[in-house]
Formats: sequence, structure tokens, C-alpha cells
Amino acid sequence: MSDRWLPQNEHEHAVMRVLLSIRAMGDAMDRMHSGMKDDMDMNATDVAALRLLIIREQRGVLVSPRDIAQHLRISTASTTKLLDRLEASGHLERRAHPSDRRGRVVVLTDDARRAFFRNFGERLRAMREMALRYDDDELVVIARFLDDLARAMDPVD
Repeated sequence: MSDRWLPQNEHEHAVMRVLLSIRAMGDAMDRMHSGMKDDMDMNATDVAALRLLIIREQRGVLVSPRDIAQHLRISTASTTKLLDRLEASGHLERRAHPSDRRGRVVVLTDDARRAFFRNFGERLRAMREMALRYDDDELVVIARFLDDLARAMDPVD
């Protein structure tokens, strides 16, 4: 158990300010995801699965049902129910893996992709406009910091 950390010098006060900003960002992300969940009439796990598929798709990475289970930290039985529900609602498809005959991949439908960006597009535009205020060097530092922070918070993913 750790005691509450109290900054002792100017640098530690700056670190505290960053940590408070991260908390505020986390709260804003929670509210955004809650709004998306309501807008798309889905539960939080469904939206999280769609977000994973969008992110991995943008990176050109295939997603298996196991990847979804690991990312969401849910059982394979729960993953099957989630995928059945999202497939029945027209949000995703399960297909044969392109290079592993035994494997399956999960992909978004075009309708799901459009719905996701319709609901997320305005928020994405606002974030992009804010980021455009920073110069290239600042953006490199911000991206490195956020990547390092993500790894520190969740070294598995």
C-alpha cells in the first residue's frame, strides 16, 4: 500500500499537474464513451468491442474472437454471446482467417463503421482541431508521452 504522494519540488508539482490532467481526460473519455453507448443503443462492452475493431482495422491488424476476449478481459463464453449479439444486430461478421484455415477473424460491417463514425465523428473533429494547435515537435512529445503512459497503465495490451 502506498501513501498519498505529495509533490516536494517544482518538477514534482508539474508531474502532479499532468496526473490531474490525465484524470480529467479519463473522466472526459468515460463521459464520451457513455454518450456513444447511449447514442448507439449498446452496452459498454459492445461499444468497447467496436472501438477495438476500429482501432485494429486502422492499424491493419486482424482481430480474432480470442483477441476480443483478452482485450475486454471476459470469458470465451461471454465473448461468444457478445459476438452473436453484434452479428445479429448487423455490426460485425465472423469470417475465415485469410492464412489460418482453423482460425476466424471478426470484422466490422460497413453499416457499423458508418454508425460508429457518425456518432464519434464530431468528437474526433474537435480533438483533431485541438491537436492542430500544437507544432510538430510538441506533437511528437505528446504522442510519445501518451504511448508510454498507455504501456505503463496496461503493459499487456
